[in-house]
Amino acid sequence: MKADLHLHTTASDGRLTPAELVKRAVECNLDVIAITDHDTIEGIPPALEAAREFPHLKIIPGLEISTELTDGEAHMLGYFLDFNNVQLNITLSELRNARWERGYKIVHNLINMGIAIKWERVQELAGEGSVGRPHIAQSLLESGYISSLREAFSKYIGRNCPAYVPRKKITPIEAIEIILQADGLPVLAHPADINDLDSFILPLKKAGLKGLEIFCNGYTSNTIARLQLLAQKHSLVFSGGSDYHGLDDSIGGDIGSIDFPGEHVERLISMSKK
Repeated sequence: MKADLHLHTTASDGRLTPAELVKRAVECNLDVIAITDHDTIEGIPPALEAAREFPHLKIIPGLEISTELTDGEAHMLGYFLDFNNVQLNITLSELRNARWERGYKIVHNLINMGIAIKWERVQELAGEGSVGRPHIAQSLLESGYISSLREAFSKYIGRNCPAYVPRKKITPIEAIEIILQADGLPVLAHPADINDLDSFILPLKKAGLKGLEIFCNGYTSNTIARLQLLAQKHSLVFSGGSDYHGLDDSIGGDIGSIDFPGEHVERLISMSKK
C-alpha cells in the first residue's frame, strides 16, 4: 500500500486543484491520500467527487491546523474528519477570517517597507482558497523581490522578520479538541524541530493526541528512528506525507515522494474504524 497523508490543494496554499491532485495521485500509483489543507475542509468534497473515477484510490478527509508556541509553531493534522460537522465548519471559518486579516496586515507592513506588492494580487493567487503566507511569498517572487519562496520567509515574512504578523492564538490542545469533536484522529505534524518533544507530547497525549508524523520530507533515517522510538514510548501511531504544495522545493516535497510503510497506513485506517 502506497500512501501520502499530507497534501495541500488550491483550497489553501497548494498549486493543484483537488481534482488535479487526485489525478496526480493516481499517476503516482498511490493507494491512499489525505487532503490536509490549512484551516479548511473545502477541498475534500471535490476531491471525493474526482476520485469516483478511480475507485481503487482511498481519500482520507483531513486538515492541518497551525498553532502557536512561545518559541515557534506546531501544526496538527486531523484525519478521518466528519467534514459536515457544524461546529468544525464554524471554527474553521473563524480561523480562515483570521488568516485573511493577518495576510492583509503583512502586505501593508511590506508596503510600508517600500516593497510594492498588491493585496489584490495576493487574493488572486489564493483564488477561492484560504489566504496564507505562501501566497504573499509568491507575489514577492513574481515581483522580483526574492529569488525563492524560502527567501520570503527568511527575509520578510517569517517569525522575527520585519513584516511578520502573529496569527490568531490557538494552542495545540485546542487544535486537538477541534479535531476530536469532529470525530477525527489528531496527529502532530512534522514534529522533529519542536523543542523538548518528549515533554511536549505528554499533555497532548492526555488531551487525545493519536499519532506523530514520522515519515516527512527531508527527515534523515536517524530522525525517523528517534521519532519512532518516541511514538512507541507514548503509544502513538505513525503517519507520513510529503507536505506537497507544488510551489517550489522550499515548501514540502513532491507528491508520493515519502516512503511510508503500508502497515502504518493500515493501522491508522483500523483506528479510525474504532
